Amino acid sequence: MQFDAVLLLSFGGPEGPEQVRPFLENVTRGRGVPPERLDAVAEHYLHFGGVSPINGINRALIEQLRAELDLPVYFGNRNWEPYVEDAVAAMADNGVQRAAVFTTSAWGGLSSCSQYVEDIARARGAVGAGAPELVKLRQYFDHPLFVAMFADAIAAAAETLPAALRGDARLVFTAHSIPVAADQRHGPYLYSRQVGYAARLVAAAAGYADYDQVWQSRSGPPQIPWLAPDVADHLTTLAGTAAVIVCPIGFVADHIEVVWDLDHELRLQAEEAGIAFARAATPNADRRFARLARELVDELRYGQEPARSRGPEPVPGCGFGVNGAPCRPPHCVAEPA
Repeated sequence: MQFDAVLLLSFGGPEGPEQVRPFLENVTRGRGVPPERLDAVAEHYLHFGGVSPINGINRALIEQLRAELDLPVYFGNRNWEPYVEDAVAAMADNGVQRAAVFTTSAWGGLSSCSQYVEDIARARGAVGAGAPELVKLRQYFDHPLFVAMFADAIAAAAETLPAALRGDARLVFTAHSIPVAADQRHGPYLYSRQVGYAARLVAAAAGYADYDQVWQSRSGPPQIPWLAPDVADHLTTLAGTAAVIVCPIGFVADHIEVVWDLDHELRLQAEEAGIAFARAATPNADRRFARLARELVDELRYGQEPARSRGPEPVPGCGFGVNGAPCRPPHCVAEPA
């Protein structure tokens, strides 16, 4: 399968105070989120000047992708400028016939995979008959480079702790919580099983036989069950622990949920509890992240065998692949809406 270009497809984020509320309204449209909740989340962004780190990180990643790939790289978001519809329109204007789509989510499930497929279909529908074919690359939570980046980040985080505490530091993996019902929709429990699978791979690569896996940043009504335990609640149970290393394995970049929920709120909670705190880095614009994307493209361009780190249990795939393997095209080819 040959490609004329690559599209980096991401979530989006505001780049100024005046953009924060419109961005949050885009994200939550149709979900019945009360205005007071939007006001609270807006304060998290305004704490950083109303600028999400994500777009700047993605632009740096695009420069890495351009260095790795012999293809043009376009940038589109679901919820804010540059919108995916505009990126696909630019592709059509430039004569692109088929593009590989690399998403800033390693996982399967509704918001982390299926909605990106819907974004692709909507953008192609908006462009019309001249829209290029867009092929979403496979989920990559078990790619050796994904595992290596997080394992190295844990080691680097451990080095920031006092030497006397490193050996006893508790490793805690965290990922964005979602409603339990949403987790059952594509699997069952596809997203949570993939996070658990990746956590086991990373912990082993980092040399940790024991660790915890928790969730964070839930935003739904309290009567609706979400994946638990919450990372803040779990930290409370670690009272008496000397040190903790928190690895945000569910995030490939420093979203506001990382820099606020972990670096700010959770760090303060740890300090108040007398627990030394270290946070492992996300991949962000690591050159290896761009190389991972290139390898996913090459799997399709040259028919290469997918690179995967192997755990003790079957890979929790989306159900389209053989023996539970993660999906591959044509299942991730989105038709125009």
